[in-house]
Amino acid sequence: MNTMHTNKVKGWQRILLLIVPYLIVVGILQYIGALIVGVDITNLESQETSIQLLIISIFDLLGTFIVLWMFMQNVDKSPFINLGFHTKNRLKEFLYGIFLGLIIISLGFLLLLYLEEIFIVEVNFDLEELVISIMLFTSVAVVEETLMRGYILKNLMSSFNKYVALVISSILFALMHSFNPNISLFSLFDLFLAGILLGLSYVYTKNLWFPIALHLSWNLFQTLLGFNVSGQDTYSIIEFQIQESNLMNGGLFGLEGSYISIVAELIAILVIWKYYNGKKAMNNLSNRSNTLA
Repeated sequence: MNTMHTNKVKGWQRILLLIVPYLIVVGILQYIGALIVGVDITNLESQETSIQLLIISIFDLLGTFIVLWMFMQNVDKSPFINLGFHTKNRLKEFLYGIFLGLIIISLGFLLLLYLEEIFIVEVNFDLEELVISIMLFTSVAVVEETLMRGYILKNLMSSFNKYVALVISSILFALMHSFNPNISLFSLFDLFLAGILLGLSYVYTKNLWFPIALHLSWNLFQTLLGFNVSGQDTYSIIEFQIQESNLMNGGLFGLEGSYISIVAELIAILVIWKYYNGKKAMNNLSNRSNTLA
């Protein structure tokens, strides 16, 4: 009886059911985290330290996992691991994600240096801040990918065509960042493409390790090389100056507000799409050959 009842709750309906409990539970836990580290959340202009951001992010992660675990158990009737956390033969995908983010951000940084859009003014290596940054952006990547791809995209694909689901989830991903500092319509479009890029592999694999790794790498190397990440300023090893904010260097929003990011995302999307469709075609050909044999 429970299974039949659950099947009547469509994927998009589960997402609507999630909204209020998610906001309440995660909001309360983030508030607790802010109290613990002494952050005044009523002051919108307060500047949190790296460790304060990390602690609040960990409470965000805890709240996200609690709510999604409850929904997977009681609404989706499926193990939490089915969000996309199966690990068998997934190390290669994780490493590919880390490598792709590193390559895109590094090439963007070098191109801007070559074009004299940015000028290095200081190198500031701080091991403690580096470790905190890795932990912070790991937490952010896990939270956003588990929520946006693992639950939302997964459920949308049970209600709509997989590409329609991908577009809807990517719009929601962009809108989730709509209150970030220095946001613009251009950077929102860039974030939409980022949602497509992060979600495309999940459409084919139902696994989160590649998008988590790419999300982590993309954000981490942006901040370490001196860019703001989605408009937010955190610790950087390299500090640079921008002569004039424009759509080539991304200005105060960071590389995600630049033409370079748009082009890189479009190329990466095309490569991933061709890879998985080529792999699917090969598998179909192999299955036909086995059937004929």
